[in-house]
Amino acid sequence: MSETGDNLKSDRPVLRLADVIRDVKNAAADRDDVVVELREASRTRLELLAAELAPVFGEVPAEIDLFDFTISSGLQPRLWIDAVSHVAMGRDRRTYRFVKDTRIGRVVLAESATIGPVAEQVARYVAERIVERERLMEGSAEPALQGLVRPEHGQAPAAGQQQIGWRPFLSGLGLVAAGALVGLIASVMALWDRLMASLGQ
Repeated sequence: MSETGDNLKSDRPVLRLADVIRDVKNAAADRDDVVVELREASRTRLELLAAELAPVFGEVPAEIDLFDFTISSGLQPRLWIDAVSHVAMGRDRRTYRFVKDTRIGRVVLAESATIGPVAEQVARYVAERIVERERLMEGSAEPALQGLVRPEHGQAPAAGQQQIGWRPFLSGLGLVAAGALVGLIASVMALWDRLMASLGQ
């Protein structure tokens, strides 16, 4: 009986940790190869989109520093348009997705399996940002607090607009005096018994 058991044990292959580690490394290398191939494919597609948009990028004035126009490396390559918007490939690695990060989350501005519609939307986005910047540069600055605007010499303050002068200072001084008076009364009431005892002596 023991001889049969010994024969069965001798027929089994010896399990070695080194062999298992080698198998795991081979499987990981195969997965890494797939990931690298997918990443390179995504980067190649984004480079094609960047080439399509090169004339648009080239026409942006040099003094406007709102845009990045770079392809980032990493697990998921991205064509960055500016700090909050980029184009990346979808999960199928064939669909272009132009997205923008906002306060309420990520918004998809364009999505297509072909370059044309996405390139057009990116160009429109760039144009909108440039126009927005020009309007901000040309617009006049308005104070956030209208009450802090001093009127011109000889000009009456506008309706609802407070005139800065002695009134705020005097009202603040009155509040300090009232606080001191309340503190004095509270101190006298707290020490009333001691005061009366000292006066009785």
